[in-house]
Amino acid sequence: MAVRPILTLPDPRLRAKSAPVAKVDAHVRALMDDMLETMYAAPGVGLAAIQIGEATRVIVVDPARKDEPKAPMTLANPRILEASAEMSSYEEGCLSIPDHYEEVERPARVRVAYLDRDGAAREIEADGLLATVLQHEIDHLDGVLFVDHISRLKRQLIVKKFQKQAKREAEAAATAAD
Repeated sequence: MAVRPILTLPDPRLRAKSAPVAKVDAHVRALMDDMLETMYAAPGVGLAAIQIGEATRVIVVDPARKDEPKAPMTLANPRILEASAEMSSYEEGCLSIPDHYEEVERPARVRVAYLDRDGAAREIEADGLLATVLQHEIDHLDGVLFVDHISRLKRQLIVKKFQKQAKREAEAAATAAD
């Protein structure tokens, strides 16, 4: 297992649509293990494979609070089968958009189908924080970020900030190389 670098805005790979997993094999399980280690080290409650540069439909989540035992879940090819009409709002953040949090409204409950780490087909019904985390991470697999669910103005301000930061870092790296 290894902690991998997490992509941040404005990296264009975060907008890529991830490819389905053909088979849950040793390579996919190793990816899941790396993702869990990376998520816990960050620390976070969810991570999509695309966030570490792997454009494959794999997510990991663990909504356990700090004082609770770890409850990791690994999901390949997750898809939302049902979403409630009832909505709930959570303050969301993202490891790929560090230090930015916004209220996002999403369905309060979801039913998700996926393949577990052994390749077995599973379904889970979730509400509360787990429902939010699952929806957030599944969005990543389709190139959707949580900021896409907030006002256009707020989104533009956040994206511009990260673009300026990336430009400054690129200029500093170029200067150091000279």
